[in-house]
Amino acid sequence: MAKRPVTVESDSEDSAGSTPASKRARTDEYHETSSSPTREKTRENGTSKGKERTRRNEDDGDSDAEVDMHQNGIDDEQFEEMHQEQIRAAVESKRKVAGGIAEHGIIEAIEMHQFMCHKYLTFSFGPQINFIIGHNGSGKSAVLSAITVALGGKANSTGRGSGLKAFIREGQPASEVTIQIKNQGEEAYKPKEYGKSIVITRKFTKEGNSSWKIKSKDGKVISTKKEELAAICDHMNIQVDNPMNVLTQDAARQFLSASHPTDKYKFFLRGTQLSQLSDEYTTCLENIEHTTKVLNSKKAVLPDLRAACKEAMARFQEATKARDQKKKVDELKKELAWSFVHDKEAEMTKAVEHAAKTGRRIPKIEEHLKEAQARFEAETAAVARCDEEFHALGNMNHLADRKKELSENMRNNRSLLNELASERKQMDTTFKAARESIALIQKQIDDEARRMEADTQTKREESSRQLEHARMSLQEAEAALPALVETKNQIDAENRETKAQGERASDDVQKMRENIVRCDGMVRNCDMQEKNQYAAYGRDIPQVLDRIRRARWVGDQPVGPLGVHVKVRDPESWADLLRRQLGGMLTAFAVTDAQDLKPLKRILVESGNPNLLIFVAPKDIFDYSGGEPPAHMLTVLRALDISDPYVLRIMINQRGIERMFLAKTRREGEQILREVHGGGQAWTADGYLLKRYPEGGESTSPLPKQRNDATSLLLSGRNSATEKEHYLREKKRYEDEVIVHTQRVNELKQKYMMGKRAYDAKVREEMQARRAISIAQDGLRQLQEAAQEDMPANIAGLEASKKESEEEKENLEAQFKDHFARKAEIDEEQKGLLEQLNGVKKDMEEFESRQKAVQAKVEKAAEKRMEAQNSIKHYDAKLADEQTKVNEANEAAKVLEEEFEASSHQSSELLALTNEIQRNLDSVQQALKEREKRHGATVDEMTVEVNKTRANLEAAESQLKQMVSLNKRLKASLVARLNRWQEFRLHIAVRCKLVFQYNLSHRGYFGKVLFDHDKGTLQLKVQTDDVAATQGSRDKDPRSLSGGEKSFSTICLLLSLWEAIGCPLRCLDEFDVFMDAVNRRISMKMMASGSPFLLSAAADGLSRLKPLISRTRSSTF
Repeated sequence: MAKRPVTVESDSEDSAGSTPASKRARTDEYHETSSSPTREKTRENGTSKGKERTRRNEDDGDSDAEVDMHQNGIDDEQFEEMHQEQIRAAVESKRKVAGGIAEHGIIEAIEMHQFMCHKYLTFSFGPQINFIIGHNGSGKSAVLSAITVALGGKANSTGRGSGLKAFIREGQPASEVTIQIKNQGEEAYKPKEYGKSIVITRKFTKEGNSSWKIKSKDGKVISTKKEELAAICDHMNIQVDNPMNVLTQDAARQFLSASHPTDKYKFFLRGTQLSQLSDEYTTCLENIEHTTKVLNSKKAVLPDLRAACKEAMARFQEATKARDQKKKVDELKKELAWSFVHDKEAEMTKAVEHAAKTGRRIPKIEEHLKEAQARFEAETAAVARCDEEFHALGNMNHLADRKKELSENMRNNRSLLNELASERKQMDTTFKAARESIALIQKQIDDEARRMEADTQTKREESSRQLEHARMSLQEAEAALPALVETKNQIDAENRETKAQGERASDDVQKMRENIVRCDGMVRNCDMQEKNQYAAYGRDIPQVLDRIRRARWVGDQPVGPLGVHVKVRDPESWADLLRRQLGGMLTAFAVTDAQDLKPLKRILVESGNPNLLIFVAPKDIFDYSGGEPPAHMLTVLRALDISDPYVLRIMINQRGIERMFLAKTRREGEQILREVHGGGQAWTADGYLLKRYPEGGESTSPLPKQRNDATSLLLSGRNSATEKEHYLREKKRYEDEVIVHTQRVNELKQKYMMGKRAYDAKVREEMQARRAISIAQDGLRQLQEAAQEDMPANIAGLEASKKESEEEKENLEAQFKDHFARKAEIDEEQKGLLEQLNGVKKDMEEFESRQKAVQAKVEKAAEKRMEAQNSIKHYDAKLADEQTKVNEANEAAKVLEEEFEASSHQSSELLALTNEIQRNLDSVQQALKEREKRHGATVDEMTVEVNKTRANLEAAESQLKQMVSLNKRLKASLVARLNRWQEFRLHIAVRCKLVFQYNLSHRGYFGKVLFDHDKGTLQLKVQTDDVAATQGSRDKDPRSLSGGEKSFSTICLLLSLWEAIGCPLRCLDEFDVFMDAVNRRISMKMMASGSPFLLSAAADGLSRLKPLISRTRSSTF
């Protein structure tokens, strides 16, 4: 029997894989297969199949019985007689039961985008029969193709194209089909994930890409794999590629009008899935036959393995004679060994001495290791102190900013001075030219006046009087202006001061509101501390302490947090300052042994406290009183109350609290440091770190700001409830002050607005005064012009020129005055800026010098700590190496000692001389070598060879026996399955016959289905009512039926086959072609009582279907 050919599909389907239907649902529309698996019959001379199998089993246990796949145990007619009544009764009983609506596997809706001729189309289907009605070419069949494509069917099974690209609407890049399947009831597929419906979307493009999205009822994507779609179809028994389930127009025509009965029979097998089983059983049979041939070839190898094993056994028996000589060699070797007892004693003594010598080096290495650890601890403390000193220096960002600001101001002033110098040079030139011009014009006026003799004295006096009056009016107007300007400037200054006060008051309000927020945060921290007394020290500190108590430590149990043992004697004065400066130490832990550092660090990191400090400090309760200053000076140590002496020494070593002074203000701190000989450091409550160096220099840097977190509760001197009350009071005080300062801000705003109005009034008065001056100047100028008009033309022109020059000179003199005042102001400002800049540069140089010195100390301390750490690693490794050597030496000495003691007990019994024993040993070994040379191998090698050949023989026989038994069982199982397959075929055929006859009877027709399973043929015989009346029992061939009779017969046969295969989805295209009204009504009535149907019909049949459509669901194009 030939295997099934592989169907070539489009590139999109190749990428998507095979059909996702169940294994039993795979069919190939173009696969030409026989009706059943074929084999030659093996019965000869009347020998039955069972007897032949028994005889072969009795021969050698390898059964090669041929499997006859044609042979039926029961004849077709005999089977039909036996089961006809039973099947008929089952069919009749089923028809008496009203069909219900399936709870899963029903298509509820379909949606198509750019699919075939449809741009967008959607349908909602009913639970049983559905009609799709439209004109020819309107796209009815596209719905069936969309169902096939969406459920993973092959494109060529639709009869509408060879690949998915053919389904994309012309001119579009991609197409998409979405189908919704009902998923309810007890047999629903994964109801918790998908819900009551499963939505399947398939998208494919012109480039050949194809993808699935399998979603739940609410649109959530559950899977994008085709395997999930295959599982869904298998669970719901949907066979989308089965030509009987989705019957296209072409397939329907072939189904009844095929030219040969064998084609009908093949269609019957494909639709009922029997051909699929047949192909799979054929493949199984071929594999079994191939396995039989392989086993026969393996069986032929067994005699060679038996011969090889026999030959090896003969050689081995010959070689066993040499065993006695080998035993003698072993005994002689033992005697020779006992002769070396004295050598063994010397070797043992040497090993013991070597072990003792090796062990003497360990104490010295341990001593070096302890020194390195102590040095590492000391250097670690030094690094911490230097690092703290470095951080305490702060930074010089404020100095750099100040320097930049001063430099920018001086640069601007230099630019102004350069502009003034250029301006003065130009003014000097202009002033000199004006002076020379006035002198020249005056000389010309005098010369011209002497020539004038006709002027009258009266006219001159009147003109002079008017000019004098005009000049007095101008002077009065100019005298009133300065007072107005001064008043206006005074009001403006008051307004600026008011505005500045308002801005400061607004800043105060903002700061108070920030303080209110801070108090709220502290109240929350207090609430946390009420629940957890260690909340201020870090995260999950109680769990950390519990883990510390349960862990095993090399040194003493770690101590911490250190702040638990520290209190402030005067919290109101010093708590904020000391909390800010000692916060890192208060939350720190301490260990006495460096080996406990890593385990403790791991506990802190795992609890979410990676930044907490860990100090390594041995418990050394030293006397520190010699380093304290005089008793009247307040230090950090004297301001604290530390309950644990170990914690006190750690803080002295790490922060030098016995020499760190405290002061209320910066000035007080500077005074204290001046009284101390040798320099020192001080913290001030107003936020400064003061330093005085032994050589006399001083430095000041601001302290870091306090963090607004849970650490603010440290050193408060109050419990959580009191602390909470304190911050609530603080919040209330700040809220009251906010109200007062807000009122003050509003008052200042009102005052500023009143001053602004007064300033505007003075500005208006100033403008009026300047307008009066301008009017007076205009009157004076008019009088002067009139006087000049009375003069001769030459004198009038010269007087005008002289006046212009004098005015220019006056302006220049005023400019000179302003110029020198401005230059003096800038010079004074530049002098002050230069002094400030020099001071800032000096401060920066001093800061850099101190920073470099401290950084050098930090680097030197870190280098020393690294050297100490490397020394620890070196001595650790050396100690481990020496310990290993000592252990090995002791073990070797112990072994030699045991061997010597064991040998010394038996040494008295073996007194043979060493030379004689050696001669006997040599002679026996020589004889053994000669025997091995004859056999070509040693006794041990021959023993291995015998065992190997025997094992190979036993393994081959065992495997062959097991494989023969397995192959026989597989063959028997296949025979049983083939018998069952033949029963299925007969049962389906008989059921199809009965149901077909029953369906024809609805129209008054008679007919039968003739199966010949041996020849693989299927024939239909139909007797219509007119033939029965005129020609008796003569049956019609389907090709001679009319169009309506042929369509009705097709429906009857389809229903009979559908009754056998039991699929929840049945689609039929153009089902009512050529039917008359009676055939159509009866066909629809039969189909409406079955599984869900999806039927398409032409639009001109709409009126004929209305009586049935009224009871079903329909969709019309």
